[in-house]
Amino acid sequence: MGEPLKISTMADYAAQGDSPEILFWVGCAGSFDDRAKKITKAIIKILNQVKIKFAVLGTEESCTGDPAKRAGNEFLFQMQALTNITVLNGYNVKKIVTGCPHCFNTLKNEYPQLGGNYEVIHHTQLVQQLIDSGKLKVQGGNFKGKKITFHDPCYLGRANEVYEAPREVIQKLDVELAEMKRSKAKGFCCGAGGAQMFKEAEKGNKEVNIERTEEALSLNPDVIATGCPFCMTMMTDGVKHFNKEQNTKVLDIAELIAQANEL
Repeated sequence: MGEPLKISTMADYAAQGDSPEILFWVGCAGSFDDRAKKITKAIIKILNQVKIKFAVLGTEESCTGDPAKRAGNEFLFQMQALTNITVLNGYNVKKIVTGCPHCFNTLKNEYPQLGGNYEVIHHTQLVQQLIDSGKLKVQGGNFKGKKITFHDPCYLGRANEVYEAPREVIQKLDVELAEMKRSKAKGFCCGAGGAQMFKEAEKGNKEVNIERTEEALSLNPDVIATGCPFCMTMMTDGVKHFNKEQNTKVLDIAELIAQANEL
């Protein structure tokens, strides 16, 4: 089973009169979805390896309000956001890292107008910074020489123009990075954004995630890499739809690094 993960809460730090460098915002998917929990653990293993002082909010963390806002319930969004901002400002939080582009986008771009001003980075940006500064050494491990394609999450890519960080991290693994026809600024949604994750499909002849997975699988990749728990669900379902689970794995960038470094 390995050693239990070391995680402190903001309340633990506050009780000691101390504060961490980074708040790790786990998000709903990272807390409750069984597949996304593995991404959360991978991020924590990386943070522990480089000995960054970080904390989570634990039970004080609530949904950022992204699904409510995208589904059109602005009132609920503002209630959820203001509750979170009160907690974050109470702990004098300065820097937040999150594994979810939806949380990333909402905390970074929509909380400031409600009084929540923080430096917000996505976990792929943090990993890139750690590699560039020499704090995190990356080996190819069992990914060396494999073919990996990266699916750009909408809220990481087109909404916030973070294209290079995840790709630079992937290339550190000594792999072949294969690009889909629709990538970067011309990327294609996995089908879960805008709260679509939580509703039934509308009439049509093909699911969006099937279209996107088809595009990825046409490259015959060993791994479809992503940086979002929603994309993870949609791409994994797509790979299962085509019965390709044995040939192609769907992994988050953090999982790639944690597995390559045998964390």
